[in-house]
Amino acid sequence: MAVAMYLAMAAAVALLINGATSDGTSKYTNHTVGDSAGWFFNSTTNKTSTDYSAWAAKQTFNLGDYLIFNTITNQTVIQTYNKTTYDSCTMDDALDSDTFQYGGGSNGFGETLTVPVPLTIESAQYYFSDADDGEQCQHGMAFEIKVGHGLGLPPSLNQPPPPPYAPPPVPADEGQSPPITVVTTPSNNGEMRAGASICWLVLLLVVMLSFLQA
Repeated sequence: MAVAMYLAMAAAVALLINGATSDGTSKYTNHTVGDSAGWFFNSTTNKTSTDYSAWAAKQTFNLGDYLIFNTITNQTVIQTYNKTTYDSCTMDDALDSDTFQYGGGSNGFGETLTVPVPLTIESAQYYFSDADDGEQCQHGMAFEIKVGHGLGLPPSLNQPPPPPYAPPPVPADEGQSPPITVVTTPSNNGEMRAGASICWLVLLLVVMLSFLQA
């Protein structure tokens, strides 16, 4: 009886482990967008290197996973939580709070770069390239995903972002010297005149006393 119970418990644990593995929740995953095809668009044929919606439909996305975009600077990587922005294929009317553009730190054209995008919000979200005035997105350079909870956010991502940089305040009249306060010392001519008057008064009193004593 005890052996049978032990075997049943072991089987249940094995099922749980297998179930976690099959659901993709036993570890965090880096999803290479488009697999080996990457994130590319051919401006001559107006075609993407693969069907990104079909690629996304085969994946399971969870908090803490990453999307890895292997691309070049001719394309852009836009992440949005706003379907209206996604459908418009442009960031023109997007909000800073729900739409973000990722870059690889290069302003050159045609340079190879890899863009990692962490999945930090459990929700539906959308990705597209708005290059060529949104033409790339309109021709299939776009996909949507739904992010599940999975293992939850790892500590490395479960931190509030640092506050945005704010330059120090600049004086209104920058470049001009600050005003110099000039302290003036009052003239002592009045004090000298008062001292002379006292001396004459003392001398007069001495002369009068000498006459009185004579």
